[in-house]
Amino acid sequence: MDSRREKRGSRGFTLLEVIVALAILAIALAAVSRATLSLVDAAGQVRTRLLGGFVAQNRLALHEAMRDWPAVGTASGTQAEAGRSFEWREAVTKTPNRRFERIDIRVYASGDPQYAVAHVVGYLAHVSAASVASP
Repeated sequence: MDSRREKRGSRGFTLLEVIVALAILAIALAAVSRATLSLVDAAGQVRTRLLGGFVAQNRLALHEAMRDWPAVGTASGTQAEAGRSFEWREAVTKTPNRRFERIDIRVYASGDPQYAVAHVVGYLAHVSAASVASP
């Protein structure tokens, strides 16, 4: 009878043990899957914020390069960056120094005008052609 018990005990895992092992494996795989999806989502958000920052910096650099003096108030428009469409809004305000204007540029992902993915604040100097030519 002892030899029967030895054979019976060495047959392998019981069905209950296999089910418990599979349940633990399924829980672990679900956790890994959720973490991976979270990382992918975070990477997409970082990409959107980075591209939005490029749009805002491009708008400020455009004003600086053109040496334009935008009117006090707000302006808005759209711009494509890396194949994605972004909406921007500029708010130009006066400063205590009349030779400078403050410009706030907010960029929104297309279709979500409530959440700014980027915000850049810059100051534009009113420089005459004579002061640029002289050292």
